[in-house]
Amino acid sequence: MLDLRRRDFITLLGGAAASWPLAARAQQAEQMRRIGVLMNTGADEPESQARLAAFMQGLQEIGWAAGRNLRIDYRWSPGDLARLRKDAAELVALRPEVILAGVGATTMALQQATRTIPIVMAQGIDPVGNGYVDSLARPGGNTTGFIQFEYSLAGKWMELLKEVAPGTTRVGVLREPGVPPAAIGQWTMIQGVAQSLGAELKPIELRDANEIESAVSAFARSPNAGLIVVVSAASLTHRELIITLAARHRLPTVYAYRVFVTHGGLITYSPDIASQYRRAAGYVDRILKGENPADLPVQAPTKYELVINLKTAKALGLEVPPTLLARADEVIE
Repeated sequence: MLDLRRRDFITLLGGAAASWPLAARAQQAEQMRRIGVLMNTGADEPESQARLAAFMQGLQEIGWAAGRNLRIDYRWSPGDLARLRKDAAELVALRPEVILAGVGATTMALQQATRTIPIVMAQGIDPVGNGYVDSLARPGGNTTGFIQFEYSLAGKWMELLKEVAPGTTRVGVLREPGVPPAAIGQWTMIQGVAQSLGAELKPIELRDANEIESAVSAFARSPNAGLIVVVSAASLTHRELIITLAARHRLPTVYAYRVFVTHGGLITYSPDIASQYRRAAGYVDRILKGENPADLPVQAPTKYELVINLKTAKALGLEVPPTLLARADEVIE
């Protein structure tokens, strides 16, 4: 009887031991992992919320869920470089396993705070020129991700403005204050095309609302004027004001973001930014599973969208050329 009980106990023990690896694996699969998100806009900015929704959707499709196996710490720093650096340092102090960097100077601020915690850019701008990575193919260091656009895109905005409003000879370029490298790169490309098209450029820096309104109003007093709103976090912060001013002064305007046109702007040619955030979720997943950001190539956008708001064109008295309409991915009427 004693031997029988001993055999039963050993059998039970063996069965339990066999189940332990399964239990351990299940517990490990549901282990709470920690990531950070740094955005250079306000938390109430609709476009930023839409981008993060795409990021979360990408994570969920892979199997990550906030509150179940993922903890996410957010920091929002609208148009304030000092606050951005402070928020970057706070995120790094929380020791997340990877940090998602949004638009603007987020990558720069994060790299100043850490050279070890992996950083995934959702919409980086000129990462090689800005020193964020060694090369697009092999980034090196702790940063990788996705670039929002190449500077050559800025020249296409100038071409679009002349195509939709051929009489435009003076172009105000609304750009980030302080003239960071991204603003300089975009300006250089626009300037080259503007010269070939006989257009004169004037920089308008996006500081506070009063300065923007004053500068745009003064610029609009001369005839044949139009605007280009380049890539910047500041343009998103002042989106409603910019759209309002363009309509008030009847200024044909080309925008770097689709959201401007869906909210009343004239025309945009831009990457599908939401898809960048969905793709960034894949890189976050790969890093959480052990891959090194130094070995993950920086990727360019795969889809660009030409969107035209015909209602706005009619309000401005513009006849959009049929050839331009034929190229549009979306026409808002």
